[in-house]
Amino acid sequence: MSDALIRFIFFLSILFVLIVAETIMPKKCRVHPRQGRWATNGIITILNTATLNIMNIGIPLLAIGAALDASIKGWGFFNQLNLPSWIEIITAVIILDFIVWAQHFLSHKIPFMWRFHRMHHSDRDLDVTSGFRFHPIEIAFSMIIKIVAVYILGPTAIAVITFEIILNGMAMFNHANLKLPKRLNEVLCKFLVTPDMHRIHHSIYREEHDTNYGFSLSIWDKIFGCYISQPRDGHAKMKLGLEWQDNNPTKLGWSLWLPFRKL
Repeated sequence: MSDALIRFIFFLSILFVLIVAETIMPKKCRVHPRQGRWATNGIITILNTATLNIMNIGIPLLAIGAALDASIKGWGFFNQLNLPSWIEIITAVIILDFIVWAQHFLSHKIPFMWRFHRMHHSDRDLDVTSGFRFHPIEIAFSMIIKIVAVYILGPTAIAVITFEIILNGMAMFNHANLKLPKRLNEVLCKFLVTPDMHRIHHSIYREEHDTNYGFSLSIWDKIFGCYISQPRDGHAKMKLGLEWQDNNPTKLGWSLWLPFRKL
């Protein structure tokens, strides 16, 4: 079974489970009906997949291909060591997760990067589909960063596949409109990014959406002082999105052209 098929099966399985879960246990009432938002976010996902497929012509297998190539050439930190495979996988996943956290942090601090990332934040509702609502140019840039990181680190292909599955799954999970039991959320938040933790990152208030950058592990925000536990308006009343926006984020053309608008 190919790595692409494995990741696709995991993607569909996690997507289905979370759609059912957030339907049964929603955290917030929706601003917009699902149909329009899901159509827009779904087409954006297709465009992102097409972008990666185009990149794949010049960079075979992308990050996974970089891992295989680095292994053949003996490049990267892990290829200089003789670690047990399970230690290498765990260590590589943790380091790659930090790199994603750092990129996310910089996408809020560097104006050019923010222009593209703000499309993700313009969604006025937050649910499982928000987890893959990223501008195609940001997706391409993110993949280039991952490829460079893989060549420097030299992890095995299985470590990269494991990381990609965890990253995609956690992105869908922590964007889900899901009401977790309070105690469960408190326990998970010690190590992982939960929907309640990440929802604060999508607040309309700048001081809140410049916190809680993590996708998988919650430790990076706590280490670097970027973590807050509760939104100032409470989860039930807090508003999501960007403070200046209207209902246009549900429109595909508006969303894709947002980075090029003067606001």
